[in-house]
Amino acid sequence: MSGSAHPGRKRPKKHEEEEHENHERWLVSYADMVTLLMCLFIVLFAMSQVDKAKFAALSAGLSASFGAPITALPGTTPEGSVLDALPSPVDLAAGIAPDQKAAQADVDAAASQAAAERAKRVAAEASGAYDELAATRDAIDGALAAAGYGGAARYEIDERGLVVHIVADAVLFDAEEAVLRAEGRAILDAVAPTLTSLPNVLRVEGHANHLPVTPGGRWPSNWELSAYRATTVLTYLARDGVPEPRMYAAGYGSTQPLVPETDRTAITVNRRVDIVVLSNASAEANALLPGIDAAHRGVTP
Repeated sequence: MSGSAHPGRKRPKKHEEEEHENHERWLVSYADMVTLLMCLFIVLFAMSQVDKAKFAALSAGLSASFGAPITALPGTTPEGSVLDALPSPVDLAAGIAPDQKAAQADVDAAASQAAAERAKRVAAEASGAYDELAATRDAIDGALAAAGYGGAARYEIDERGLVVHIVADAVLFDAEEAVLRAEGRAILDAVAPTLTSLPNVLRVEGHANHLPVTPGGRWPSNWELSAYRATTVLTYLARDGVPEPRMYAAGYGSTQPLVPETDRTAITVNRRVDIVVLSNASAEANALLPGIDAAHRGVTP
């Protein structure tokens, strides 16, 4: 049939022209950017122009509302100055406004008063702690005197509390020994009742002099000897009734001498056992104890 398509015949392709590339499209973006910049500058220019009439009306309204004379711009209205109604200007030299200076002065005065009151409380606490430690010292000294061992101990009150120095040589222990002598047991028996009645924690410290122990002897060094002596005293006090939870022992060897090595009494005085009655006051109050003790003894701390 004449109207039917021939299956084997191919239709000719239409001629397609290559699309032309536009190399000037950047002009559109550039023009948009320039337009936006122009609009921005117009807006900024418009904002920089003050409508004096409207601003004068605004200043008059503010004046009526706040009751202060206000002038927006020089020569525009006779109502006064806007700045006159504002708070005082900042004092650039001092960094704060006058009213802020007054407030800061009040704060400083309150802080000074609080510091003075705190110092007064700490001083009162230190004074009370010192009185308690001094009473303990007097009780221990009286007990030793009653037992016939007056002068067997030396006392000082420092930032730790009351320190009772008991010489070890020929009093508590024989040379290079950690077994209590009869005199040593009698001394501890005399001080134990006073220590038992105290609420304070007790630290028993063993000290040695600068002389080394005998080579090849029982003790490797003064460290072991001083620690064992402190433990021996602690154990004996516990047997006399002093609560064990309130005591602990430490050995210091020859690291904390009571007098310099050049002192003629260094060998005997530095070989000692200290019983430290620790103060229950605050650290701030304890720091004042040496000065109070020095004042009571009439010496410079």
